[in-house]
Amino acid sequence: MRDLTKGKPIRLIFLFVLPLVLGQLFQQFYSIVDVHIVGETLGEVPLAAVGATTPLSDFLIGFLNGFCNGFAIVVATCFGAKDEKRVRKAVAASFIVGAVLAVALTIPGTLFLKPVLHFLNVEDSLIPMSVSYIRVIITGLIFSVLYNTCAAVLRGIGDTVTPLIFLILSAGLNIGLDYLLIVGFHMGVSGAALATVLSQAISAGLCVMRIIKRYPMLHVAGPDLKFDSKLYKNILTTGVSMGLMISLVNLGTLVLQSAINSFGPYVIVAHTAARKATSVYMLPNSVFGSALATFAGQNFGAGKYDRIRVGFRQSMIAVCIWDLMICALSWIAGEQIIGLITASQNKEVLFWGAWYLKFDTIFYALATAVVLFRNTLQGMGFAVMTILSSFFELATKAVVAFMLAPVMGYRGIILCEPVAWAVMLIPLVIKWIMIIRSPKMVKEK
Repeated sequence: MRDLTKGKPIRLIFLFVLPLVLGQLFQQFYSIVDVHIVGETLGEVPLAAVGATTPLSDFLIGFLNGFCNGFAIVVATCFGAKDEKRVRKAVAASFIVGAVLAVALTIPGTLFLKPVLHFLNVEDSLIPMSVSYIRVIITGLIFSVLYNTCAAVLRGIGDTVTPLIFLILSAGLNIGLDYLLIVGFHMGVSGAALATVLSQAISAGLCVMRIIKRYPMLHVAGPDLKFDSKLYKNILTTGVSMGLMISLVNLGTLVLQSAINSFGPYVIVAHTAARKATSVYMLPNSVFGSALATFAGQNFGAGKYDRIRVGFRQSMIAVCIWDLMICALSWIAGEQIIGLITASQNKEVLFWGAWYLKFDTIFYALATAVVLFRNTLQGMGFAVMTILSSFFELATKAVVAFMLAPVMGYRGIILCEPVAWAVMLIPLVIKWIMIIRSPKMVKEK
């Protein structure tokens, strides 16, 4: 457990972030390995079938993961206030709400799968493989929720190491199962999906066992299961806002995918690879954002508002330095990165994937500001503006794609995200200025 209300903010944030970075790296690593193995063993067409469904799985998993991140904020606030009884009640409510949510998304996700793929303009020739892949992923959402709920609860009390250990193990299992199921049992793209689900299930089970053995504070008993309307309202409000914050971003990507799928399999493969690289590029954004949400939650619960300002400012500087390095890397070795991910030497794939990375990384400072503002505000309990900002991104992506894709082709899609980041940032900055100038914050300062 780590108390984030005492000590130098940036040091605490870095110590909190390091396990998250390593965990996300391994998670992204085996996600990229999935793509590489499919491309290497099955070819570009099956890879296009997987890539065509990636925004859909990202949308569903993103909402669930975001919802679970909301659990971390509630637990962190209770932990910061030194209320162990309420911590246990928050843990119990988190697992109950998470399980219900997983079931609620799995059922419609499997029933309406084909209509959604048609809506996304997935080519008829790709649909059978796309269905066989995404159906397995959706069926295994319950394991993703279980792992992320455990990880969120542990992050709420300052432990980011335990989820990391089991995530690393999960990554190794995923790679081994990929080769076993795809190459050994000839299961095709469904084997890649099953490998991911099985590795998540094992990781989730180990996390549960660790909590039972190591953290008595988190052990839930009968009284903790008693319904508390205020607590459930807080969890639902925070979880929904965090889930919407992420899923609306992914929904914007999902909207773009319907246009991307019309450009043919090579552009789909290029975009899939570029998005995988982007996921790694933006790791500091996401992990510093998660750290700031917990950091802000604990310090807001303790009434230490100036620490929130300092932590935000120092984190922003640290991540922007990373953004500059990533931009330089993309311009120097963009084609090589895309080729490594896809196991392809097709010139069209390499060109479009590299061009996506080169152009978008120029504007990464905007994305960094958006993520850090949103998570800090979320951790402080200001959920409405974070959701509004995500709606702005969704609307912007849809409008820009509708206007530019027919005229500029895939270049119009590439332009969408920087424009969306700029639009999203406006309400967040306005809200942040209003908060830091509020009487309570000014008085504390």
